[in-house]
Amino acid sequence: MKIAIVGTGYVGLVSGTCFAEMGLDVTCVDTDETKIAQLRQGGVPIYEPGLAELVRKNTAAGRLSFSTDLAECLDDAEAVFSAVGTPPDEEGAADLRQVLEVARTFGRHIRKYTLLVTKSTVPVGTAQKIRAVIEEELQRRGCEVPFDVAANPEFLKEGAAIKDFMSPDRVVVGVDSDRAKKLMTKLYRPFLINNFRVIFMDIRSAEMTKYAANAMLATRISFMNEIANLCDRVGADVELVRQGIGSDVRIGNKFLYPGCGYGGSCFPKDVKALARTAQEHGYTMEVIEAVERVNERQKNIVFEKLHQALGNLRGKRVALWGLAFKPETDDMREAPARKTIEQLTQAGAEVSVFDPAAMDECRRLYGPRVDYAETMYEAARGADAVALVTEWKVFRMPDWTRLHALMRSHVIVDGRNIYDKAELLAAGFDYRAIGK
Repeated sequence: MKIAIVGTGYVGLVSGTCFAEMGLDVTCVDTDETKIAQLRQGGVPIYEPGLAELVRKNTAAGRLSFSTDLAECLDDAEAVFSAVGTPPDEEGAADLRQVLEVARTFGRHIRKYTLLVTKSTVPVGTAQKIRAVIEEELQRRGCEVPFDVAANPEFLKEGAAIKDFMSPDRVVVGVDSDRAKKLMTKLYRPFLINNFRVIFMDIRSAEMTKYAANAMLATRISFMNEIANLCDRVGADVELVRQGIGSDVRIGNKFLYPGCGYGGSCFPKDVKALARTAQEHGYTMEVIEAVERVNERQKNIVFEKLHQALGNLRGKRVALWGLAFKPETDDMREAPARKTIEQLTQAGAEVSVFDPAAMDECRRLYGPRVDYAETMYEAARGADAVALVTEWKVFRMPDWTRLHALMRSHVIVDGRNIYDKAELLAAGFDYRAIGK
C-alpha cells in the first residue's frame, strides 16, 4: 500500500517513518528542498530519540522516500496525509494556509479515488473547508474524481514519539463515509496486533478531540502551578499536596507536577486556537483563557525567585540548566527558558546555558547574548545562581560538593521541583523551589 505524507516536520516525519516501519510504501513530501536533500542523504532535521536510525533503515529498504512534488506522488497513493504546520496568527487562530494549499494541490492533480487525511492540528470545521477547496479545483478542471476527507489527529509526545506512534493509547479517526473508514482500518491494521483502540467518529468530533485533549492537560498543569504558588504563600508543601490529591482515582497523578510553565509546539498554540474558535462562535471559554494567562505568568517564576534571592541582578552570573521546553527534544518553541533568558539579560545579568540537545537552537535564537557551556558544571563556574529549567536526566543527581566549589554564590532555583530540599540545605545551598 502506498501513501504520501505532506510535511516533514515533527508529525509528518515521525508518522511517515513509522508507517514505513510497518511495511507501507511511504513518500514524505516537503517544499523545503534543503530539508528533502538532507533526508535523502540520511540526515534528520529534528531531534527525536530513535528517529534517525529508523529513517535510514527504511530508506535503505526502499519503503521510505522523499520528494518536493506532491503531484508526482498522487497517481500511486491511496491516501495522502497532510501534516503541515498550523502556527497561530496574531489573534491566536490557527493559520490554515498550508493546509488549504495541500488541498488545492490534491484537487488539481488526483485522477482516481484518493483519501486526504488531516494529521495537522486544525480547528473544528476545517475538513469542510478542505472539501470545498478540492471540489473547487475539480470544477475548474471540469472533471469528477471521487475522494474523501478524514481527520486523524496526532497525540505524539516529543521525546517519546516513536513509542507513541507504534504503541498508542488510542488512534482517533474522523470519517464521513464507509469507504474512508475501510481504508483507514486497512492503514492501521498492522498496529492492531498491539491491541490498541482505533476510535472512529465524525470528523468534527475528531477535530475537537485533539484540542480538548491538549486543553485538559494544559489545564491540569496550570491548576497545579496555581496551587504551588499558593503553597509558597501559606507554607504548605505542594509535593505532599500533589500526592494527596493524585491518589484520588477520580483525579489521578498524571500532569500534576508544578513547575515554571509549559511550552512547546502544541499546548500554547492549541489552547489559544481553542479559545479563538469559541470566540468565533460567540462563546467565551473562561477556564481555557485562564489556563493561558496562568501559564504566561508562571514563566516569570524562575526570574522572580532569582531576583528574590540575589536582589539587583546587574552583573550577577546565572547558569541555566535546560533550554528545551521538555527533556528529550531540542524544541525551544514557547519554552520557559526563553522568557527567563530575556528577563535576565534585560536585567543586566550574565547568562550561561547548557542543554544536552538544544544548544544549536539557542545559538540561533540568542547568538552572543548568552555564554554556551560544554557541560552543566562549566555553565555553573563562577555563577551566583543555578536555575534548573528543564528536567533532563543528566541534571537529576549533580555532585553538590563539586558544584558548591565552582559557584561564586550558592543559590539554586529548582524550576521543576526535582531536588531534595533538606539535602541541598545541608550542602550549603540557598534552595528555592516552587510551592515547597
